[in-house]
Amino acid sequence: MKKRGIGVGAMIYGIGYGFSRQDIASATLEICEDGSVIVRSGEVDFGQGSDTVACQIVAEELGISYDTVQLISADTLYAPNAGPSSASRVTYVMGNAILKAARAIKETMADLARDILGEGELVFVDSEIRSEQPGKSISFQELARECHARGMQIVETAWHNNTTQDVDPETGQGEAFSTYAYATHMVEVEVDTETGKVQVLRIIAAHDVGKAINPTNVEAQVEGGVAMGLGYALTEEIKEEGGHVKTRSLGEYMLPTSLDIPSIETHIIEEAAPEGPYGAKGVGEPALIPTAPAILNAIADALDVRVTDLPANPETLHRLIKKREEEGEP
Repeated sequence: MKKRGIGVGAMIYGIGYGFSRQDIASATLEICEDGSVIVRSGEVDFGQGSDTVACQIVAEELGISYDTVQLISADTLYAPNAGPSSASRVTYVMGNAILKAARAIKETMADLARDILGEGELVFVDSEIRSEQPGKSISFQELARECHARGMQIVETAWHNNTTQDVDPETGQGEAFSTYAYATHMVEVEVDTETGKVQVLRIIAAHDVGKAINPTNVEAQVEGGVAMGLGYALTEEIKEEGGHVKTRSLGEYMLPTSLDIPSIETHIIEEAAPEGPYGAKGVGEPALIPTAPAILNAIADALDVRVTDLPANPETLHRLIKKREEEGEP
């Protein structure tokens, strides 16, 4: 017999390290004579898309094309320290450092633009600097060339410190993290009561990301996290005996493949984080955390059997189902 169940998993996650552990990032921006921009930051993009986000932040702030921004990252000789790629902190902490440097350079260039165009409000947009006075503008490339001709400093380094204070050990009160990510996953499963095999039919994932600087990146990261959570819940297992690992290779570890991943419906919730770059938060680990609890709750809904040891593979579920039958319960 096959039975279906629905489960929900929700989580709250502090972005960065918190608890007074050092959490810093720095970045250097340089405007070249041809109007292109070189960004240097030590962050490491190992697939999460942070290089793309870094360049987007610069392009957005300076009103220039993304294609004119070059990033030098993960290089201890040429790039300043941006901290490690962990704790879902890169977009939040590194992004703030890059944004600060971009704004500092923007102000320097704006001073020269006012000297050329006349006093008034300026807008950096579409690779131009436009004055509120009609018909007055200068291209970003021309302004960059003029900055170089006048010997102006258009290299800026900025620092962002995300370190927070300790929570009071007596009261448990305090600002442990500067911001938090929230996510809820809903899962529908079908369980074969004869074999214990679980098929995940669909997953709905709702994530508060502050501001989605790159929505496609966010969706991809959520989908990747869901796939990891599915494997964690149902198939992945490291066996050991007497302190020795018996799982000899990934061939025995049973990572899920594309054929195992169900339909994933992602909902991006944007509730801006006041201290984040353009309101953005991190979404790395939050994409993984709610999936396994949601799957286990769905299994419990289908079978009225609670799994307490992972993975919830056919062997484990078949054993729990048989135990329940032997105890005389339906």
